[in-house]
Amino acid sequence: QVQLVESGGGLVQPGGSLRLSCAASGSILKINGMGWFRQAPGKEREFVAAISWSTSSTYLTDSVKGRFTISRDNAKNTVYLQMNSLKPEDTAVYYCAVRDYSDGFRSGFSRDSTYRYWGQGTQVTVSS
Repeated sequence: QVQLVESGGGLVQPGGSLRLSCAASGSILKINGMGWFRQAPGKEREFVAAISWSTSSTYLTDSVKGRFTISRDNAKNTVYLQMNSLKPEDTAVYYCAVRDYSDGFRSGFSRDSTYRYWGQGTQVTVSS
């Protein structure tokens, strides 16, 4: 059984910052990558950021480039999303996801279908 524990969401004013964390535990044989997706009310879930466990390559959707940074701690199976200069349009439930190496995916980090495990989500609200 794999568990993903997300933390760090909350209410912040426009221009503020938040740091999301996601710790994976359980019977994970080998992580291929971890990512963050978000879903705003009335909208489809969208890719935000991802990081490769083997190469440390990072991937960000265009709307967050220059504002968000994704990083990892391999030893703790934890991924972080540092969110700066937050905007009201960043308001959403943010989901952490894990790709298992055994699934064979080596690219396509922005595709949610390549992630096997998902967290429960953490709410991020950007409002004055």
